[in-house]
Amino acid sequence: MTYPDPNVFGHDPWWVILGKALAIFVFLLFTVLVAILVERKVLGRMQMRFGPNRVGPHGILQSLVDGVKLALKEGMIPSGADKPIYLLAPVIAVVPAFMAFAVIPMGPVVSVFGTHTPLQLTDLPVAVLYILAVTSVGVYGIVLAGWGSGSTYPLLGGLRSAAQVVSYEISMALSFAAVFLLGGTMSTSGIVAGQDRTWYVVLLLPSFLAYVTAMVGETNRAPFDLPEAEGELVGGFHTEYSSLKFAMFMLAEYVNMITVSALATTMFLGGWHVPWPGTVWSGANVGWWPLLWFVVKLWLFMFAFIWLRATLPRLRYDQFMAIGWKLLIPVSLVWIMAVAVLKSVDLTGNVPMTLSAGALLGAVFLMVRARRSTTASAVKPVADSIAFDPFAGGFPVPPLPGEWVCFDPTDHGGAAAPIDDGEPVRNRVVLTRGRGRDV
Repeated sequence: MTYPDPNVFGHDPWWVILGKALAIFVFLLFTVLVAILVERKVLGRMQMRFGPNRVGPHGILQSLVDGVKLALKEGMIPSGADKPIYLLAPVIAVVPAFMAFAVIPMGPVVSVFGTHTPLQLTDLPVAVLYILAVTSVGVYGIVLAGWGSGSTYPLLGGLRSAAQVVSYEISMALSFAAVFLLGGTMSTSGIVAGQDRTWYVVLLLPSFLAYVTAMVGETNRAPFDLPEAEGELVGGFHTEYSSLKFAMFMLAEYVNMITVSALATTMFLGGWHVPWPGTVWSGANVGWWPLLWFVVKLWLFMFAFIWLRATLPRLRYDQFMAIGWKLLIPVSLVWIMAVAVLKSVDLTGNVPMTLSAGALLGAVFLMVRARRSTTASAVKPVADSIAFDPFAGGFPVPPLPGEWVCFDPTDHGGAAAPIDDGEPVRNRVVLTRGRGRDV
């Protein structure tokens, strides 16, 4: 096989550069159309229904018809919206999603009309950092969409997304740090070349697990789709959008799914290298065949996105943030230290899978012990009962964390005692701070 030399990038003829850029754009658009149809079909089968089956043979034209329908809808702008920001937000969301794919290697050096060129638009010495930087810009489109809509619920969705992306960007970057240490490069083509014999998913299993969790949170997909939680925020940051502007947000979401899936393939699954047992074929990693292996691996992650959506319910926001800050980040930091130590004792590239699994289990064990000790130290003695009116202000007030609403068993045989304070008599309950049955 022929690995691309970093010096070959930037020297292709203009028509080759233009052709590769156009090919990537068409590939992403076509993959989005297929992904939407496959998602609806797979979700239907998992939920014991058929899914789209009316438009075209077996419903294969459903995604195309949905796009035409959105294009023909009337584009409305809310009266209270900040019009320039409102119109710019979808563009800011979708453009970085396409830009990030520019440094993804999809194959080795091939011949295109007699010109030898790698199946990659370009590469950089810090290509992975470029992807992290570009994808982080996309959150500005979501935040500005919430702000520019001039409505409360989109604003809440935009703020949620900002906190979510910042949290999981850290976890994602830390999962890449171990790859940089082991591979000795931040170039995507160099990372793929370093997995010629053993994929990094075997050598760096904890980093892979942290990344696949972070990439779901980064793309706002279920069960981490908090910015567009219908039950709480109507539709999230794009509630006030319609027509093509709404379609651009959907396009950005699916292109981001493809990008993070391609990045996972590049960083941990050997990129365009053929999986075993295809390695016995000497020509499997030569020519245009590696493009097929790359697409197959990419679709494995796309199917995982769909499977998660059909399987898991949406998390609470505090649970979601706790996973990022209290689990992924500490485990990733411990794992980076372990990889650095192995690197210093000259075990680079020879880390057995058992050692990876042992380090992961050890890190998780330490995290669980630390979490239990923190919880035990945080338990306070049961406080005295205090009178509490859950209907103060005219609407129910939920109890705070660590508080439970219970009836005072000393009054009226277990019923709450009414309190006369000059206001209309309402049933009061006693709110007790404690731990459930300890009260």
